[in-house]
Amino acid sequence: MSRTFWITLFIAFANSLSFTILIPILYLYSRQFGLNDFQTSLLFATYAASQFFATPVIGKLSDRFGRKPLLIISLTGTVIANFLAGTATHASMLFFARFLDGITGGNISVAQAIISDITPPEGRARAFGMFGAVTFGLGFVVGPAVSLLAQQFSLGTGFLVSSAIASIALLATITNLPETLRTKADKARNIFDLGLGNLITGLVIPKVGILLIINFLIGTTFTIFTFAFQPYYIQILGQNSTSLTLLFITFGTLSVAMQVKGIALLTDRISLVNILFLGLSVRSLSFLLMPAVTNIVYFAIVSSVFALFNALVQPMVSTLISLNAKPEAQGTVMGLNASYLNVSNAFGPIIAGIIVNQTNPITYSYPLYLAGALTFSVLLFAIATRRQYAPIPTS
Repeated sequence: MSRTFWITLFIAFANSLSFTILIPILYLYSRQFGLNDFQTSLLFATYAASQFFATPVIGKLSDRFGRKPLLIISLTGTVIANFLAGTATHASMLFFARFLDGITGGNISVAQAIISDITPPEGRARAFGMFGAVTFGLGFVVGPAVSLLAQQFSLGTGFLVSSAIASIALLATITNLPETLRTKADKARNIFDLGLGNLITGLVIPKVGILLIINFLIGTTFTIFTFAFQPYYIQILGQNSTSLTLLFITFGTLSVAMQVKGIALLTDRISLVNILFLGLSVRSLSFLLMPAVTNIVYFAIVSSVFALFNALVQPMVSTLISLNAKPEAQGTVMGLNASYLNVSNAFGPIIAGIIVNQTNPITYSYPLYLAGALTFSVLLFAIATRRQYAPIPTS
């Protein structure tokens, strides 16, 4: 792996920390502003919906002008937005901060495009596995741990620490990251052609379009689960934010193990498509089993199995999309992928927010059952359409 790869990985890790620090506190922080569950779901959706429109623009601009300048813009937005959220005095300011972070957010998709730029096709599964291990694995270990320390002062402190860490990633990008884009996309004849049209046309890109649909469905089912996960853990299982944060640390540790070692072992024996199916199968079963028994030990065991195999899903989707996309369109397709994943993050919380009723805590289990059933449906759809996106084996 090249020096640029490791620099990109460091930047992605710092960016991941700035995000994962917020995961254990965002729900509870929003409640401090008097928001109910449905209003909190809209806060989650605001960030995701703004990313939906922004990410393909950032991805396309990174193909046109380079990865580095767009990564700088994205990280700057995160720095400012999280500082505003941490100093917010009213719910409207918190909503604006989440909108700002979303509208400037394209950090992960640009970093993934850099990985695609510098990694040959045969090495991308391993590269994206390591990328996932750092961003979605190690980030989920260190981020919640830092969040736990920040919570000793206040929940808002977590946002300020997040802003500071994003500043470190921004500084590293400016001073150490070289430009990796070798072949720039043609300049648009219309300066307003910023890639929003790709949200539609991207769905008909051969092999890539079907993967975008699958990832949108994967994301929607997953965020139905993630929104209900915290209140279920706190309200039904009677736990607190400290033990919740420790559980996230466990999730991250298991994800790192799977993405660093497990993916390498599996790709030697199983096709990328079948690894994706394995991850979706265990994810679906885990969602259905989690609320079956109201016991913290049982829940922790099922959740740990879920975390281990869930770590397979996104690296496989990213790898399949990268392998099926043209070299000069890596930024665009990664941006589209992130965009559809982001808009799924808007739908999921709203669906869960409508289902739950805080006056009847047992309703917090309903989204878990729904997520399990829908994930199984996505698995069947992915199996039925596999010929449309499965890479042709090379000898």
